Amino acid sequence: MDHERVIRDVTVRLPMASTALEACQWTIASLARYTPATISILLQVHDRLRCVAATGAWQVFSTVPPKTGIVGRVYDSGASATVPAVSADPDYLPVRPDVTAEICVPVQDPAGRPIGVLDLQWSGPVELDPWRQTAERLAARLGARIVALGGPPAESRSEKLLRHAAALTAAPTEWDLMTAAIAAARDVSTLSAAVLVLDGDQGPRLGAPTGLPGELESRIRAELTEAGPGALSRMIERAHRYGSGYTLGEAGHPPTDEYAPLVRAGVRTLVAVPVGPPDTGGVLLVAEERLLRPDPTTVNLMELLAGQAWTCLDRLRTLARLREQASSDPLTGLRHTGPFGQRIASATPGRTALLAIDVDGFKDVNDTYGHQAGDRLLVGLARALESALRHGDELYRIGGDEFVAVIEVNRPQEAVRIAERLTEAARRTGRTISVGVALPQPGESPELTLRRADQALYAVKRHGRDGVRLAAA
Repeated sequence: MDHERVIRDVTVRLPMASTALEACQWTIASLARYTPATISILLQVHDRLRCVAATGAWQVFSTVPPKTGIVGRVYDSGASATVPAVSADPDYLPVRPDVTAEICVPVQDPAGRPIGVLDLQWSGPVELDPWRQTAERLAARLGARIVALGGPPAESRSEKLLRHAAALTAAPTEWDLMTAAIAAARDVSTLSAAVLVLDGDQGPRLGAPTGLPGELESRIRAELTEAGPGALSRMIERAHRYGSGYTLGEAGHPPTDEYAPLVRAGVRTLVAVPVGPPDTGGVLLVAEERLLRPDPTTVNLMELLAGQAWTCLDRLRTLARLREQASSDPLTGLRHTGPFGQRIASATPGRTALLAIDVDGFKDVNDTYGHQAGDRLLVGLARALESALRHGDELYRIGGDEFVAVIEVNRPQEAVRIAERLTEAARRTGRTISVGVALPQPGESPELTLRRADQALYAVKRHGRDGVRLAAA
């Protein structure tokens, strides 16, 4: 093999390339005439190595994290890799089953900074050393040409959307999700401001800003806040009734009434996209104070972003409801045995009081009037007991008609007074309760403390019900 000829034939076309992509594709096509190798060039785009040109492979990896595989190792270290047996290299990324050897060299700018890699893989006998030297010389020429053409290609807007979609999916909370959605809208649209308006039980509200919003976005948020929920609702209704919309970037045309607050904020270019269903969703507003003409592709990308954001938001809300159902009594809404066990496990000896509560005569209500009447009694009683507790006190339902309040007190008599308030609240509903009070002792398990509270409760039952007793220490 005349490697000098290979280098001449490949490099002669590089000056004619008008883009970095052309330079990479011509390099690959020329090299392929001299070797049956699987050849690929990967350049760094944002936080990944993206394959921009390839030939001879059944499959290539579209993007690779910078430190993944042999290509990632070479890019990260800046040192070429000659691998005579890929099966012995744990970093090898398989592209076809018959590959035996690989050469990977860094593509660097004239200052020696890596911008990508040139990778060759063979499935038959090959002299690796000459090909490594050839690959290194070609990579140096290619790197210089790429830099002369402005560097590696920029991340496309669809690639940006894909990257942001992964961030939306990984968002752990609604706040994080809205922050990620707003950042994505700015980045993908290339407009300077983005605001997410979501409807809810308390009316429409502005989504979380991301980082420090720019001047235009701050003005938009201020104008929308001043305009009030009615104006936000009208924007949401318009988006869901008529679909996505965008300005044409022409001066002298007044906006519709719904968008008057945005104009007052200085908006001259606007993309408005509905988010979610009409009854519970919202609207994504992406804006610029310069007079521009957004293209339909921008609107389409914003619609895809809005759909992904809503899917992720709906998933977070569903998970929150499931967690609430798993930790709450579905009848009364009170927390039940699981959270109660966690709470009493952290009880402070001498300070945390357990109030065991039992409804007097509850079985008679069920037997006489039916279980629906019994359920109504429990719900009404739960609300009455909650209202009688102080802020920070906690009420749990741990059985059919059995409740436990966990409260922090300074002395036992304070716990007794709160228990007496509970009995008074129960009487106002037309029912009575029996309450046993116990404070954890040093070294005492939470289960034993609750048992002493139960014993005090049943002592009240034996002495006529409708009362409070403090358990013996």
